[in-house]
Amino acid sequence: MDNNFEQFRNRIIKPSAFKLFALKSLPAVFFAGLKIELLEETKAIISVRQKWFNKNPFRSIYFAILSMAAELSTGVLCMGNTYKRRPAISMLVTEQRGLFHKKATGKIIFVCEDGNKITAVVEQAVSTGNAVNIVCYSKGLNSNSEMVAEFWITWSFKARNK
Repeated sequence: MDNNFEQFRNRIIKPSAFKLFALKSLPAVFFAGLKIELLEETKAIISVRQKWFNKNPFRSIYFAILSMAAELSTGVLCMGNTYKRRPAISMLVTEQRGLFHKKATGKIIFVCEDGNKITAVVEQAVSTGNAVNIVCYSKGLNSNSEMVAEFWITWSFKARNK
C-alpha cells in the first residue's frame, strides 16, 4: 500500500477525525451526515442516511445530497492519491453526470472502485506535467442492494510547478 495513501487514510478514517475534517473543509458534508464506511486504495464506500436535514418534499433524500455522497466516494480516493505528493497535485471536478433509478430512502451507500485507475492517472499527471482527466463511476445502493443512482464524476489532475 502507498505510504502517503495510508497516512491520509489513517487521518480521516476514524469517525471523529472525519467529522472534524468535514466540518473544517467540507461543511455541507458534515451537516448532511455523510460517513466513510470503507476506504482502501482501490475502493471507497460513503454512506448517507435519510434525515430531516437532507430530505426533499417527496419523503426521500434530496438529489444534491446523493450527488455529494457520490462525489465524495470518488474524491476520497483522489485525495488519498494526491496526499503529500511532490510535486503537489491539483485536482478539480470538471463534469458530473447522474442517473436516478429509485427513490432514495433509509441508508444509501455509494461505492467507487476506481482507485487503481485514479492512481495511474495521478502518476501520468506527474510524469507528463500535463492535466489529465479521469471519469470515475460511483453507484448508489439501498439497504436491499438495489441501484438507487449512478454518477460519473470527471476529475482533472495536474502537477503544480515546483
